[in-house]
Amino acid sequence: MTEIKYMQKALEQAKKAYIFDEVPIGAVIVDPQDGKIVARAYNKTEYGKDVTAHAEILALRKACKKLKAKRLWGLDLYVTLEPCAMCAAAISFARIRKLVFGAIDEKGGAVVSGTKFYQSKTCHHRPEVVSSVLAEQSAKMLKAFFQSKR
Repeated sequence: MTEIKYMQKALEQAKKAYIFDEVPIGAVIVDPQDGKIVARAYNKTEYGKDVTAHAEILALRKACKKLKAKRLWGLDLYVTLEPCAMCAAAISFARIRKLVFGAIDEKGGAVVSGTKFYQSKTCHHRPEVVSSVLAEQSAKMLKAFFQSKR
C-alpha cells in the first residue's frame, strides 16, 4: 500500500528528530502523479528556537521553495502525528490534496481531535484526510521519547 510506504519515509524523518533530541515527528510531501517525494522534514523547534518549526511547516516551506510556488495543489502530506491547529491551517492554506497521518494527538491535534479545523466554517480548503496509518509505530516512538525525558 502506497500510504504505508510514504508513512515509513515520514517515520525515518521522525527518527532523525529523535536522534537530535527533538520531539520525533516527521513529514514528507509527495506528488502522487509520479510518486516522487518533493520535500522531507522533521521537527526542529529546539534546534532553531522556533515554535513554528514543526515537521509539517518545514516540509511545506521546502516544497514551496523547491517548486517556486505558494500553493501545493495536488500534493499529499504524510506526517507521523495528527497536526496541531497551526499546522492544519497551513496545510489548508497550501492547498494540500491529501493529508495522511499516523498517531492521533488527543491533546494537541486539530484534525480528528480538538478543534477539528477542517470542519470549521472558516476553513476554505479541506484536504482528504486519512488517519492512523502506522499509528502504533508513531505513538511508540513518541512515548519512548517522552519517557526518556522523565
